[in-house]
Amino acid sequence: MTRRRPDTLAEFIEWAGERYADHPALRFKRRTGAEGDGWETVSYAELRDVVRETGRVLIGGLGVAPGDRVAILSETRPEWTYAHFAALAAGAVVVPVYPTAGDEELAWVLGDSGASVVICENADRAARVEGVRGGLPALRHVVRMDALGHGGRPDAPDGPLAAAPLAELLDRCAAVRADDTAEIVYTSGTTGPPKGCLLTHGNIGAVLDANLDLIEGGPGDRTYLYLPLAHLLAQLIEFTTVLHGSELCYFGGRIEDVVAELAEVRPTHLPSVPRLFEKIYSVVLSLAESQEGGRERFAEAVRIGVLAADGQLPEGLKVAYEEADQRLYSLVRAAFGGRLRWALTGAAPIAPQTLDFLRACGIAVFEGYGMTESGGAISLNHPGAVRYGTVGRPIAGCEVRIGEDGEVLARGPMVFPGYYGNERATSETLDADGWLHTGDLGALDEDGYLSITGRKKDLIITSSGKNLTPSQVELAVQQSRFVSHTVLVGDRRPYPVALITLDADEVARWAARTGHDPADRDAVRTLVQEAVDAANAQVSRPARIRAFAVLDEDFTVDSGVLTPTLKVRRKAVVERYAGVIEALYAEG
Repeated sequence: MTRRRPDTLAEFIEWAGERYADHPALRFKRRTGAEGDGWETVSYAELRDVVRETGRVLIGGLGVAPGDRVAILSETRPEWTYAHFAALAAGAVVVPVYPTAGDEELAWVLGDSGASVVICENADRAARVEGVRGGLPALRHVVRMDALGHGGRPDAPDGPLAAAPLAELLDRCAAVRADDTAEIVYTSGTTGPPKGCLLTHGNIGAVLDANLDLIEGGPGDRTYLYLPLAHLLAQLIEFTTVLHGSELCYFGGRIEDVVAELAEVRPTHLPSVPRLFEKIYSVVLSLAESQEGGRERFAEAVRIGVLAADGQLPEGLKVAYEEADQRLYSLVRAAFGGRLRWALTGAAPIAPQTLDFLRACGIAVFEGYGMTESGGAISLNHPGAVRYGTVGRPIAGCEVRIGEDGEVLARGPMVFPGYYGNERATSETLDADGWLHTGDLGALDEDGYLSITGRKKDLIITSSGKNLTPSQVELAVQQSRFVSHTVLVGDRRPYPVALITLDADEVARWAARTGHDPADRDAVRTLVQEAVDAANAQVSRPARIRAFAVLDEDFTVDSGVLTPTLKVRRKAVVERYAGVIEALYAEG
């Protein structure tokens, strides 16, 4: 019987190279050069050759021993994958580093993990590591990616790096065991320094075993990847694509080009955060609203499309459906390349109206849930088992239950063994029975579908003793396409207030369509007030927003109020805008 996957991640490329040799493995956009831009393809046999060469250099040229920590500091690109699989093949432990990490976080991750080698995307990234190297006694080598994947380092003063014999690399591959540590993935951390999650080859393998039953694919399929490979979700996509023998297509490096590249690449699979889908929804709705009666026609087209998607389209609406398909649905499908069969969203909730819009257009978006500590996955909607408004049923092998305080607990072979060098944090997260305490609040319905309702540590207790879950009203406000972020404040206060940031693109489109000045604060505030009123109508009286401020800036990673995975650092927001918050309560 043919194995569905190798026993460890170390053997992945050898395994895939043998089975899918001539099939395309990677597709990427050539960076601007003498020949201009264009898409290039690497076969599975070529991928195996590059990974072998890179692994041999790690061993022979950089002295990487089994268990050594090898950090990767780079944007998502094919060289990330070369370095990733090569380090695993060499028996090393991979430490992904977000390219957006500041110097303090960079030094912490490299120092805490004890990284001995850092593989950097380019000279600028290498210079950043050199800048903090004084506090990293374990660090031996800082090397650029172009020194590894293509036969050494021709620009080095001492010539190309040495390479170990292929047999030594293959022996290292075979020696890795499922309970060996594969990676130390640092959580982005909404509070305090990031914690290093130890993940074994078996942890990640358990998730892959479950996903192979849920995500169909094979040679000829193509996955478009723009998510950061430093994040475990993107790595799970990378692993799954290789197991299927499909083609992994990397974005060209500019986030603003993603939509245009989707039309070029024509993917069959698309993992994404909700923001991409919500932006497309907003653009289409804005175009509709620019025409007289356009919003009403848009709403009716979505209604008809959802009926068709659910197999409930009345005979009398078939002509209207065909007209809407020509006018709207087919154009949206074409924007995604026209071949998209499967799209995944996670990391944050997605607005229900966005899911309805895409479903109406014939694009299935499946919402899932997981965390680094669970190997990246706990539950997932998938073809044949979808319930919108939930994050799906637990994946195979994963038990989920709800604690007495409403916390989501998970247990299974995908759950990590603990945090590196942090027994206290481990004991707070993993109990004696092996249950992972996720920190998320949720509920299971009668059919086993999981819903996430908020974060346990984000609970707000007002001065009158009311317990409020901020995410409910925050997400309700953010259903307005003019709002990018909402943060509810009210702990030990008499009532909640909110800090709200704008989606500048949507406000600009609204202004152009209506003739308003986008700098007209009163007019813009009216838009936000409508969103707040709509949200307040959905929640209990104690949770309603009594006052709000529209901030002059959006939240960013660079400002320290967003994590690299774009989660809000609530404490940082409260500290940064303390004066604004005090003014809201003073006015009240």
